[in-house]
Amino acid sequence: MRYVGAGVLASAVGMDKHFMKLVLAGQGLPVAPYTVLRPGEFEKNPQAWTETVAGLGLPVFVKPARAGSSLGISRVDDLADLPAAIAEAQRHDPKVLVEAGVVGREIECAVLGGRGGSRPRASLPGEIVVTGADHAFYDFEAKYLDEAGVELSCPADLPSGLVEEVQDVAVRTFEAVGAEGLSRVDVFVTDDGEVVVNEINTMPGFTPFSMYPRMWEKSGLNYPDLIDELITLALERPTGLR
Repeated sequence: MRYVGAGVLASAVGMDKHFMKLVLAGQGLPVAPYTVLRPGEFEKNPQAWTETVAGLGLPVFVKPARAGSSLGISRVDDLADLPAAIAEAQRHDPKVLVEAGVVGREIECAVLGGRGGSRPRASLPGEIVVTGADHAFYDFEAKYLDEAGVELSCPADLPSGLVEEVQDVAVRTFEAVGAEGLSRVDVFVTDDGEVVVNEINTMPGFTPFSMYPRMWEKSGLNYPDLIDELITLALERPTGLR
Protein backbone atom coordinates (compact mmCIF):
# COMPACT_ATOMS: atom_id res chain seq x y z
CA MET A 1 0.00 0.00 0.00
CA ARG A 2 1.24 3.48 -0.87
CA TYR A 3 0.49 6.18 1.69
CA VAL A 4 -0.30 9.78 0.85
CA GLY A 5 2.08 12.24 2.48
CA ALA A 6 0.99 15.29 4.43
CA GLY A 7 2.14 17.61 1.65
CA VAL A 8 -0.33 16.06 -0.80
CA LEU A 9 -3.15 16.48 1.68
CA ALA A 10 -2.13 20.09 2.25
CA SER A 11 -2.31 20.71 -1.50
CA ALA A 12 -5.83 19.31 -1.56
CA VAL A 13 -6.93 21.52 1.32
CA GLY A 14 -5.18 24.54 -0.17
CA MET A 15 -6.91 24.07 -3.50
CA ASP A 16 -10.39 23.67 -1.98
CA LYS A 17 -11.23 27.10 -0.58
CA HIS A 18 -14.16 25.71 1.42
CA PHE A 19 -12.10 23.05 3.21
CA MET A 20 -9.30 25.55 3.72
CA LYS A 21 -11.65 27.91 5.56
CA LEU A 22 -12.99 25.08 7.73
CA VAL A 23 -9.48 24.03 8.74
CA LEU A 24 -8.22 27.55 9.39
CA ALA A 25 -11.28 28.60 11.37
CA GLY A 26 -10.99 25.41 13.40
CA GLN A 27 -7.45 26.47 14.33
CA GLY A 28 -8.60 29.92 15.42
CA LEU A 29 -7.29 31.75 12.36
CA PRO A 30 -9.37 34.67 11.01
CA VAL A 31 -11.21 34.12 7.72
CA ALA A 32 -13.84 36.21 5.96
CA PRO A 33 -17.54 35.23 6.32
CA TYR A 34 -18.76 33.00 3.49
CA THR A 35 -21.36 30.55 2.26
CA VAL A 36 -21.01 27.52 -0.02
CA LEU A 37 -23.24 26.67 -2.98
CA ARG A 38 -23.23 23.06 -4.07
CA PRO A 39 -24.42 21.91 -7.51
CA GLY A 40 -28.09 22.71 -8.17
CA GLU A 41 -28.77 24.45 -4.85
CA PHE A 42 -29.10 27.97 -6.19
CA GLU A 43 -31.41 26.87 -9.00
CA LYS A 44 -33.75 25.13 -6.52
CA ASN A 45 -34.32 28.23 -4.42
CA PRO A 46 -32.67 31.34 -5.88
CA GLN A 47 -34.58 33.73 -3.60
CA ALA A 48 -33.43 32.01 -0.41
CA TRP A 49 -29.82 31.87 -1.59
CA THR A 50 -29.90 35.50 -2.69
CA GLU A 51 -31.08 36.44 0.80
CA THR A 52 -28.28 34.35 2.32
CA VAL A 53 -25.71 36.11 0.16
CA ALA A 54 -27.25 39.51 0.97
CA GLY A 55 -26.66 38.71 4.64
CA LEU A 56 -22.91 38.71 3.95
CA GLY A 57 -23.10 42.34 2.81
CA LEU A 58 -21.98 43.75 -0.52
CA PRO A 59 -19.70 43.45 -2.29
CA VAL A 60 -19.20 39.70 -2.31
CA PHE A 61 -16.75 37.62 -4.30
CA VAL A 62 -18.07 34.54 -6.06
CA LYS A 63 -15.37 31.92 -6.54
CA PRO A 64 -14.97 28.39 -7.85
CA ALA A 65 -14.10 26.40 -4.74
CA ARG A 66 -11.32 24.45 -6.45
CA ALA A 67 -9.62 26.66 -9.03
CA GLY A 68 -6.52 28.80 -9.07
CA SER A 69 -5.11 31.97 -10.68
CA SER A 70 -8.39 33.81 -9.93
CA LEU A 71 -10.13 31.97 -12.78
CA GLY A 72 -13.92 32.27 -12.67
CA ILE A 73 -13.97 34.79 -9.82
CA SER A 74 -16.43 37.70 -9.98
CA ARG A 75 -16.97 40.69 -7.74
CA VAL A 76 -20.69 41.30 -7.17
CA ASP A 77 -21.81 44.78 -6.12
CA ASP A 78 -25.46 44.29 -7.12
CA LEU A 79 -27.46 41.17 -6.23
CA ALA A 80 -28.99 41.27 -9.72
CA ASP A 81 -25.57 40.17 -10.98
CA LEU A 82 -25.37 37.17 -8.63
CA PRO A 83 -26.84 34.50 -10.97
CA ALA A 84 -24.36 35.38 -13.74
CA ALA A 85 -21.46 35.34 -11.30
CA ILE A 86 -22.49 31.91 -10.00
CA ALA A 87 -22.79 30.60 -13.56
CA GLU A 88 -19.31 31.91 -14.37
CA ALA A 89 -17.82 30.24 -11.30
CA GLN A 90 -19.60 26.97 -12.15
CA ARG A 91 -17.87 26.94 -15.54
CA HIS A 92 -14.75 26.05 -13.55
CA ASP A 93 -16.19 24.12 -10.59
CA PRO A 94 -19.74 23.03 -9.68
CA LYS A 95 -18.95 23.86 -6.04
CA VAL A 96 -18.97 27.63 -5.46
CA LEU A 97 -17.80 29.78 -2.58
CA VAL A 98 -19.43 33.16 -1.97
CA GLU A 99 -17.30 35.30 0.29
CA ALA A 100 -17.88 38.66 1.96
CA GLY A 101 -15.61 41.40 0.66
CA VAL A 102 -12.92 42.54 3.08
CA VAL A 103 -11.84 46.17 2.98
CA GLY A 104 -8.10 46.18 3.37
CA ARG A 105 -4.68 45.95 1.79
CA GLU A 106 -3.74 42.76 -0.07
CA ILE A 107 -0.60 41.39 1.56
CA GLU A 108 1.32 38.21 0.75
CA CYS A 109 3.86 36.28 2.77
CA ALA A 110 6.17 33.47 1.63
CA VAL A 111 6.64 30.50 3.96
CA LEU A 112 9.39 27.88 3.96
CA GLY A 113 9.32 24.65 5.93
CA GLY A 114 11.65 24.38 8.91
CA ARG A 115 14.69 22.13 9.03
CA GLY A 116 15.08 19.32 11.53
CA GLY A 117 11.62 19.67 12.98
CA SER A 118 11.90 23.42 13.61
CA ARG A 119 8.97 25.74 12.85
CA PRO A 120 8.38 27.08 9.33
CA ARG A 121 9.94 30.41 8.39
CA ALA A 122 8.17 33.47 6.99
CA SER A 123 9.60 36.07 4.63
CA LEU A 124 9.08 39.80 4.73
CA PRO A 125 5.57 40.46 3.39
CA GLY A 126 4.83 41.96 -0.02
CA GLU A 127 1.85 44.03 -1.16
CA ILE A 128 -0.33 43.96 -4.28
CA VAL A 129 -1.97 47.20 -5.38
CA VAL A 130 -4.32 47.08 -8.40
CA THR A 131 -3.98 50.42 -10.18
CA GLY A 132 -5.60 49.64 -13.54
CA ALA A 133 -9.12 51.03 -13.94
CA ASP A 134 -10.18 47.89 -15.84
CA HIS A 135 -9.79 45.64 -12.79
CA ALA A 136 -12.15 45.57 -9.81
CA PHE A 137 -9.74 43.23 -7.99
CA TYR A 138 -6.57 41.18 -8.58
CA ASP A 139 -8.14 38.99 -11.27
CA PHE A 140 -6.63 36.69 -13.90
CA GLU A 141 -6.04 39.51 -16.40
CA ALA A 142 -4.37 41.70 -13.76
CA LYS A 143 -2.12 38.81 -12.73
CA TYR A 144 -1.00 37.65 -16.16
CA LEU A 145 -2.06 40.03 -18.94
CA ASP A 146 -1.89 43.60 -17.63
CA GLU A 147 1.33 44.03 -15.66
CA ALA A 148 1.09 47.82 -15.98
CA GLY A 149 -2.19 47.75 -14.02
CA VAL A 150 -0.63 46.23 -10.90
CA GLU A 151 2.03 47.39 -8.48
CA LEU A 152 3.92 44.72 -6.54
CA SER A 153 5.70 46.22 -3.55
CA CYS A 154 8.21 44.22 -1.54
CA PRO A 155 8.72 44.57 1.30
CA ALA A 156 5.27 45.95 2.11
CA ASP A 157 5.19 49.27 3.93
CA LEU A 158 3.83 48.03 7.26
CA PRO A 159 4.69 48.87 10.86
CA SER A 160 7.09 46.33 12.38
CA GLY A 161 4.44 44.97 14.74
CA LEU A 162 2.08 44.34 11.85
CA VAL A 163 4.84 42.67 9.83
CA GLU A 164 5.31 40.25 12.71
CA GLU A 165 1.55 39.63 12.93
CA VAL A 166 1.35 38.84 9.19
CA GLN A 167 4.33 36.49 9.50
CA ASP A 168 2.80 34.75 12.51
CA VAL A 169 -0.54 34.26 10.76
CA ALA A 170 1.25 32.97 7.64
CA VAL A 171 3.24 30.38 9.63
CA ARG A 172 0.17 29.28 11.59
CA THR A 173 -1.77 28.89 8.34
CA PHE A 174 1.04 26.78 6.89
CA GLU A 175 1.02 24.58 9.99
CA ALA A 176 -2.78 24.35 10.16
CA VAL A 177 -3.07 22.64 6.77
CA GLY A 178 0.02 20.47 7.28
CA ALA A 179 1.92 22.11 4.43
CA GLU A 180 5.45 21.09 3.54
CA GLY A 181 8.24 22.73 1.60
CA LEU A 182 6.77 26.02 0.45
CA SER A 183 3.54 27.99 0.41
CA ARG A 184 2.42 31.55 -0.15
CA VAL A 185 -0.18 32.87 2.28
CA ASP A 186 -2.37 35.75 1.09
CA VAL A 187 -4.04 37.96 3.69
CA PHE A 188 -5.94 41.21 4.00
CA VAL A 189 -4.80 43.84 6.47
CA THR A 190 -7.72 46.05 7.48
CA ASP A 191 -7.55 49.71 8.45
CA ASP A 192 -7.72 48.77 12.14
CA GLY A 193 -4.79 46.36 11.81
CA GLU A 194 -6.71 43.07 11.70
CA VAL A 195 -5.08 40.33 9.61
CA VAL A 196 -7.61 38.14 7.75
CA VAL A 197 -6.49 35.08 5.78
CA ASN A 198 -7.60 35.12 2.16
CA GLU A 199 -6.04 31.82 1.11
CA ILE A 200 -2.95 29.63 1.10
CA ASN A 201 -1.33 28.69 -2.19
CA THR A 202 0.55 25.44 -1.71
CA MET A 203 2.27 25.70 -5.11
CA PRO A 204 2.90 29.41 -5.71
CA GLY A 205 4.38 30.95 -8.84
CA PHE A 206 8.14 30.42 -8.88
CA THR A 207 9.66 32.36 -11.76
CA PRO A 208 12.47 34.75 -10.75
CA PHE A 209 9.89 37.56 -11.00
CA SER A 210 7.13 35.86 -9.00
CA MET A 211 6.26 37.25 -5.58
CA TYR A 212 7.34 34.13 -3.69
CA PRO A 213 11.05 34.29 -4.61
CA ARG A 214 10.96 38.11 -4.63
CA MET A 215 9.84 38.14 -1.00
CA TRP A 216 12.62 35.76 -0.04
CA GLU A 217 15.14 37.83 -2.01
CA LYS A 218 14.19 40.87 0.08
CA SER A 219 14.48 38.67 3.18
CA GLY A 220 18.09 37.73 2.37
CA LEU A 221 17.64 34.44 0.49
CA ASN A 222 18.38 34.73 -3.23
CA TYR A 223 16.82 32.61 -5.98
CA PRO A 224 19.58 29.94 -6.31
CA ASP A 225 19.88 29.59 -2.53
CA LEU A 226 16.08 29.33 -2.23
CA ILE A 227 16.08 26.43 -4.69
CA ASP A 228 18.92 24.76 -2.76
CA GLU A 229 16.94 25.18 0.46
CA LEU A 230 13.84 23.57 -1.06
CA ILE A 231 15.93 20.63 -2.32
CA THR A 232 17.47 20.23 1.14
CA LEU A 233 14.00 20.24 2.73
CA ALA A 234 12.78 17.63 0.22
CA LEU A 235 15.75 15.33 0.89
CA GLU A 236 15.23 15.69 4.63
CA ARG A 237 11.52 14.84 4.40
CA PRO A 238 10.62 11.18 5.03
CA THR A 239 8.22 9.22 2.85
CA GLY A 240 4.90 7.75 3.98
CA LEU A 241 2.60 9.07 6.68
CA ARG A 242 3.97 11.77 8.96
